[in-house]
Amino acid sequence: MDSLTFRNQQLAKRVELLQDELALSEARGKKNKKSAESSQLSQEQKSVFNEDLQKKIEENERLHILFFEADEQHKRLEAELRTRLEVLETDAAQHQAVVDSLTRKYTDTIEKLQNDKAKLEIKSQTLEREAKDCRLRTEECQQQLKNLQAALGSRLEESLCIISEKVPFNDTRSNRYNALNIPLHNRRYQLKLRDLAGQALSFVQELVTALLNFHTYTEQKVQIFPIDSATDTISPLNQKFSQYLHENALYVRPLEEGMLHLFESITEDTVTVLETAVKLKAFSEHLASYLCFLRKILPYQLKSLEEECESSLCTAALRARNMELHRDMKRLTAVFEKLHTYISLLALPSTKPEGLLRTNYISVFTSIAASLRGSHDILKDISKHYSQKATLEQDIPTVTQKLITTNDCILSSVVSLTNGMGKIASFFSNNLDHFTALLSYGPKGGTEFISPLSAECMLQYKKKAVAYMKSLKKPCADSVPYEEALANRRVLLSSTESREGLAQQVQQSLEKIAKLEQEKEHWMLEAQLAKIKLEKENQKLKNSLSGYLAETIQERSVLPNVTEQKEETTEKSQREPIKSTSLVGMLTIATDNEKAPDVESREDLIKKHYMARIAELTSHLQLADSKSVHFHAECRALAKRLSLAEKSKESLMEELKLASQNISRLQDELMTTKRSYEDQLSMMSDHLCSMNETLTKQREEIDTLKMTSKGNSKKNKNR
Repeated sequence: MDSLTFRNQQLAKRVELLQDELALSEARGKKNKKSAESSQLSQEQKSVFNEDLQKKIEENERLHILFFEADEQHKRLEAELRTRLEVLETDAAQHQAVVDSLTRKYTDTIEKLQNDKAKLEIKSQTLEREAKDCRLRTEECQQQLKNLQAALGSRLEESLCIISEKVPFNDTRSNRYNALNIPLHNRRYQLKLRDLAGQALSFVQELVTALLNFHTYTEQKVQIFPIDSATDTISPLNQKFSQYLHENALYVRPLEEGMLHLFESITEDTVTVLETAVKLKAFSEHLASYLCFLRKILPYQLKSLEEECESSLCTAALRARNMELHRDMKRLTAVFEKLHTYISLLALPSTKPEGLLRTNYISVFTSIAASLRGSHDILKDISKHYSQKATLEQDIPTVTQKLITTNDCILSSVVSLTNGMGKIASFFSNNLDHFTALLSYGPKGGTEFISPLSAECMLQYKKKAVAYMKSLKKPCADSVPYEEALANRRVLLSSTESREGLAQQVQQSLEKIAKLEQEKEHWMLEAQLAKIKLEKENQKLKNSLSGYLAETIQERSVLPNVTEQKEETTEKSQREPIKSTSLVGMLTIATDNEKAPDVESREDLIKKHYMARIAELTSHLQLADSKSVHFHAECRALAKRLSLAEKSKESLMEELKLASQNISRLQDELMTTKRSYEDQLSMMSDHLCSMNETLTKQREEIDTLKMTSKGNSKKNKNR
């Protein structure tokens, strides 16, 4: 615009000059001077004017274009600033809303804190009043305490004097010594426990009878189905299975005997707890032997069922029932293993008290109750499946009456077994609280019996105390006069001295007799061996060739001398039999006055003796094998328990580590959240301040832009 005004002024001056020149030229034209030259000059001036005018027009167009572009740029900038202004206004409104909500929140918290402050002031006033009352009471109580201390001090001195004079040793201070004290006799407790043991004995007897019947009838069934042993030979597997089932009484009967011994050990005069129930260990061992029997027959039983499924007489439904029984037998053996484990744990306090803590008694009893319930459920399933199997086997065309009768017997034994196990399970569950309460009985002032040895000593002391109390009730015998007692003492001393000498002589004579018996045994064996050799030589001489006849005649001439010697020895030993004792047993040969025993009778006697000895040794070997199996099972169970304990320990350690890590992590998160919350509050306050500053700056910029836009619009209007 400034350049335009400047150029307009120049053009105005140029126009004025041209107008002056035009006036001069017109004046000269009037004088008619040189018309041709003047016309030529006007032509040149017009051309100059046209060129200047053209330049001015072009410059004016360029200025208009620049003005349009500047106007468009101004409008675009104004639109951008308006949109930015709207965004900033919305942000300002949001921040203002946040500020308003925070202010409301803080005002609410301030009001709440003020209310709490008022309540706490009221509470503090009440507490001050209560504190004053408590001070007064404490002063009164202190006074009473001083009086009581004085009275108790005097009584304590008297008691200490009495204790020091009358009580040489106080054994209730130590648990080890206190465990040796005889607890108060609870007759009702013992009678209740004996009653429970009697009920358990009757239930176990029913269970033993049912188990015997079940195994026996199962053996009969194996003998007749799927192949009848009367008409054809059964498989080797079933033969072995039948042989093992035939031995069931050796493993089932001891259960009843062990329970009977346990019942007999619980009397009215004893103290029955787990530490003193030593017969429970024997019952656990009998149960372990029966469990070994179940493990031994389980694979044969499963294979027998599989073999029955492969038989041509077996239908699809019967095969399904057999597979269900296959699974049930495995479950039954597993639940008996659990039951034996828990009962062996209950037997530990009487042998190894460190093997089972007193705090775990309740859990062991509850586990036994659960195992009994589980076994009852399994037996119910077995009963159901056996009944279904029996009905299916009756539909077989080749079924015999013997098979039907055997199935009925098996089913009745399984039903009685199920009922017996159900009675035991309900009996144990109903008396579970009673068992846990009674079997934690201990001495007065102590928590428990420390060891089985202390419990055994306590029972011995109890017997002595009972005998002492009975002796006190007996009337005193007449006393012996003093002089007679002295005479009796001298006689007693002399008799004891002579008695000691005689005891030494008897001991020496017994040692000599033992040595002579050993020598006698040795020489009797040598004589028997010599006789056997002589008989063998005689037999060889009888079977020798004819070429040696002369030698045989000489030997026969020598034989009468030998027989005479034999007759002399037999005449000496006619009155008493010959006995031979050795490590393999005792052999007794009775001689006759008329004739000596021949070779065959002697060999039969030796054979019978060695067969009896072999049978005895085999029985001992079987007993040792059963004990070794039992000990192996116990060791394996203990190893399992140890591994489970180690695993539980490791898992608990890992859980402890995780818990500590979680605690530390939560503490760190709490600190970080607290810090982040504080940082966010400070950042929000700083952000609000910066937002206010930016808003003021933007408002100032908007005002300046409005002013500049108004000035530009006015200039445009002027142009």
